[in-house]
Amino acid sequence: MQRTVWYLAAAGVSGALLVTIDASARTTPRQPPAPRRPAAAAAAAGGFAGSEACRKCHAPTYERWKRTRMANVVRDPRTHPDAIIPDLSAPNPLVTFKAGDIALVYGSKWKQRYFTRIGDDYYAFPAQWDVAHRQWRPYFAAAGTDWWTAHYPPDNMKRPTGPLCDGCHSVNYDIATKQVTEWNVGCEKCHGPGAAHVAAPARTNIVNPARLDTVRANDTCIQCHSQGQPLTNPIRGQYYDWPVGFHQGLDLKAFWKLEDHTLGQTTFTHYADGTAHKNRMQGNDFVTSLMYARGVTCFSCHDVHGTANNADLIKPASVVCLTCHGPASPNGPHAATIEQHTHHRAGSPGSECVSCHMPKIEQEMGDVMVRSHTFRFVPPSVSETSKVPNACVACHTDKTNAWAATALASWPEFSPWRVGQ
Repeated sequence: MQRTVWYLAAAGVSGALLVTIDASARTTPRQPPAPRRPAAAAAAAGGFAGSEACRKCHAPTYERWKRTRMANVVRDPRTHPDAIIPDLSAPNPLVTFKAGDIALVYGSKWKQRYFTRIGDDYYAFPAQWDVAHRQWRPYFAAAGTDWWTAHYPPDNMKRPTGPLCDGCHSVNYDIATKQVTEWNVGCEKCHGPGAAHVAAPARTNIVNPARLDTVRANDTCIQCHSQGQPLTNPIRGQYYDWPVGFHQGLDLKAFWKLEDHTLGQTTFTHYADGTAHKNRMQGNDFVTSLMYARGVTCFSCHDVHGTANNADLIKPASVVCLTCHGPASPNGPHAATIEQHTHHRAGSPGSECVSCHMPKIEQEMGDVMVRSHTFRFVPPSVSETSKVPNACVACHTDKTNAWAATALASWPEFSPWRVGQ
């Protein structure tokens, strides 16, 4: 039996990790994926109909959604040959697989990962494509990073994506049969089972998050955009990293708990002040924010049916915040002009709300970061005490926290007890 050994640098962890992959497992002939359950069968198994069934009555919305990353996060390269971004023919020591070995491709914006099918489950190859830098990086969750690493062997080919990934990348993942109504974030991921609605359309037999209270409405997104664990684990002998059994229309807190954090500790998931340390934690951040407390929802800013703006924002990032905020608004900022508030020239990056209130400080991979969703301004003093990055020196890379603190203290519009530290 041949075995191949890689020394993989764990993301965000110093040192290297020795990983041994069984070549026989890696080269097991790929089986065709399990067929997607047709709408009729889906209706009999939980009332799910599939997104295609929504198209007849909601064609404009369906066509917008169909082009989103939500609708295309998981793709089968046999039906979508263009799904694989990098050139797999170019030699690289990390790439030990061929296009024909790939059953499913995951991601396209920041990273792309590659799943192979062995038996009745999928497994991720130990290499991922860094889209921003156009380079290969190792893919392996090191021991002591994600909580579930203690329950799975240190081998990607022994870490099935069913328990660890697929529940958020599909609609109606059945842990008993390992089948889905459809891959990707389809209509029923946010609107709940739709077979009854398809049969007899009415407001009363489908979930519209816009008509829910703000807690339940935000749970539509938090079910996947958060770091946490099911309330009961293991389930059927497997440890799951998504809210098994939940669908919109149910109560998320009966299925899912957010990752715990102790203030003062910097972990794989959190900075010491409680801000998220990594991606897929927008929900963890957002529930701590004043925006959440005031009843703002995820779709106050985003439209997951698709827009022309980055991150499917309802308006460009430079103006979306100004929908509710502005010098004349009781929501603030409490200054005569935006420039007086930001102390940066109008139209410059430093004058955009997201630059200071949603800094890119949460790791996606390598040095690729995503935006914080606490909406709190991080003063330099907090960077010193909690090691959470602040927007000032992240932009002014040649400056120090002491410089930033001195500059802020000179801005008369801000409290010296809060920001000017």
